[in-house]
Amino acid sequence: MISFKPGIEFAKEQDLIDPLAHYRTKFHIPKNSRGEEWLYFTGNSLGLQPKKTKQYIEQELDDWAKLGVEGHFEAKNPWMPYHEFLTETMAEIVGAKPIEVVIMNTLTTNLHLLMVSFYQPTKLKNKILIESDAFPSDRYAVETQLRYHGYDPVESLIEWSPRKGETLLNMEDLESMLHSHGHEIALLLIGGVNYYTGQYLDLKKISELGHKKECKVGIDLAHGVGNIQPNLHESGVDFAAWCTYKYMNSGPGSLGGIFVHERYAHDQTLKRFAGWWSQNKKTRFDMRQPLDITPGAEGWQLSNPPILSMAAIKASLALFSEVGMPSLIKKSKKLTGYLEYLILKLNNNNISIITPKDPEQRGCQLSIKVKNANKSLHDKLTEENIITDWRNPDVIRCAPVPFYNSFEDVFKMVEQLKNILNV
Repeated sequence: MISFKPGIEFAKEQDLIDPLAHYRTKFHIPKNSRGEEWLYFTGNSLGLQPKKTKQYIEQELDDWAKLGVEGHFEAKNPWMPYHEFLTETMAEIVGAKPIEVVIMNTLTTNLHLLMVSFYQPTKLKNKILIESDAFPSDRYAVETQLRYHGYDPVESLIEWSPRKGETLLNMEDLESMLHSHGHEIALLLIGGVNYYTGQYLDLKKISELGHKKECKVGIDLAHGVGNIQPNLHESGVDFAAWCTYKYMNSGPGSLGGIFVHERYAHDQTLKRFAGWWSQNKKTRFDMRQPLDITPGAEGWQLSNPPILSMAAIKASLALFSEVGMPSLIKKSKKLTGYLEYLILKLNNNNISIITPKDPEQRGCQLSIKVKNANKSLHDKLTEENIITDWRNPDVIRCAPVPFYNSFEDVFKMVEQLKNILNV
């Protein structure tokens, strides 16, 4: 266990011995009008651009210019199987088998497609359980799925809430809820890392509790992928979905990904919405063949993929493949622990950290609660070119990303926070 110290000297020393420090130079760090780098702590909202992303996209633009439609087969990276170039590394990042993972569509679209298959309500078992402070798009997706099937969300949406006076979710409460209502619940759809508190939940335990009551279990990993190691295959969850533009650094609005557990890989009886890219690759271009679903997660695809977005993902995945999640997580725990140490050293009653103290129950995000919901603190940080993220009613989210944030970044950010608080 590292013993943190105050002072800029400690931060600089840690950067000198950090084996991943040089990866910062592989990303574009935004600058202010004076050419000074921002202190960027919002990789949990939009990751920074890898410098090689432009090269990866230009390769596809060049092949499109030179080859036209023949690029599907003759491009340097043929477009027909392009999504397959992303699968192996993506599977490693989420702890899955390649057959369980595919990059496609965007997050909420994927959640809807997966709920077509895994939310199969009956007269007696039709409710969906989510965490009370789920990301709004998850709540909207679940509410509309319920309505689509003829159920009133007021009656059929169950919320897992923190205990009175607390902020974090308690697994014992979920177990109690399932004990009481499991016979009515068809699906659990839980955010693996809560967007507001940064709490990383025990996916394996959630899976075990849900399956014990014959509920399907799905996970939204928007704030988890590239941040924590979810070990999806081992967890046993039925499905998961995520975006790639946060910790995965693939660019605004870029494609998402899905996980479908291997036990469903060859089950063609599952209800689903299908498209051209769901079809068996061997007969896909025969055009007049009956639907024959491709095994594994690829069987949930609809259309041929947008190559330019996938090229950006490919650029980012190359970095993840080079470094590996174990090394990133090791630095992340140290960097986040340092940020926590410095904030607590401020000993200021106007702010507190609501993210779990246990490094195993969080990623790199710390959620700083501001007394009396004073957003002016966030605004003042922004004026000092410190880019964090405000979430109503009273939280500043701050994520020191191990790929491109330094210990010196963290020190400077907390020093500015200290100056602002003492004004």
